[in-house]
Amino acid sequence: MSDNTILVTYDRNVATVTLDNPIRRNALSRGAWAQLADVIAELSDNFNIRCVVIRGAGDKAFAAGADISEFPTRRANAKAAAAYGLDTARALDALIHCPHPTIAFIKGACTGGGLEIACCCDLRICNASARFGVPINRIGHSFAYPELSPVLQVLGRANVLELVLEGHVVDSEWASKRGLVTRVVADEEMDSALASTVENIMQVSPLCLRDTKKFVNRLMFDPAPLSRNEIAESYAACDSDDYAEGVRAFLAREKPVFSGQ
Repeated sequence: MSDNTILVTYDRNVATVTLDNPIRRNALSRGAWAQLADVIAELSDNFNIRCVVIRGAGDKAFAAGADISEFPTRRANAKAAAAYGLDTARALDALIHCPHPTIAFIKGACTGGGLEIACCCDLRICNASARFGVPINRIGHSFAYPELSPVLQVLGRANVLELVLEGHVVDSEWASKRGLVTRVVADEEMDSALASTVENIMQVSPLCLRDTKKFVNRLMFDPAPLSRNEIAESYAACDSDDYAEGVRAFLAREKPVFSGQ
């Protein structure tokens, strides 16, 4: 399998990142995890981007997780597995801290590392036939801390333990009831649902979007009390052109046109 399985395409200010390994249900090799981390880091530095969509190639899988076929050589023991895990953790961390809104566009299987990627995204849209799980107990592997953390943040303790301890692969109804996905869409309506969600995001000031993500991550991941400077920062957008345009358009009952300035 080639390691070059992360593709990036652009449409207007939207970047689509495709996990492209359909023969293996879009499973990621160690090289693909490293490439995903680099791609997301590059997109994070590009403030012309307004939204990032993560998807799998084809309709059968978002991603089946890590490519287990390379485990005998690249994860043969604890030391090798820990080194491999650094690339996985780097990719997941890059997604969590990406300043742009991220959407996991989930068709079919979303398991193992695929579920981890999806849980690092801000929104998760799945089709009715999607399936979710973390069946790592089938290969005698525990759920490592860096990979467990984003799934636990989304699903909570009881649901993660149900998935992992019993090795369940669950359907979209289970995922929806437990808050794993933002919404479930009929298979044939997925493209229109994604287009509508992206369009909604594109109507919002990019400054507002980036600040909201930054503030949410600060409150979620840093237990330290907020400083005066941080609290002041949460009002800094009121000096922006976008704020002036938003207030003007609201009072004029017009649609605002945000510049990101």
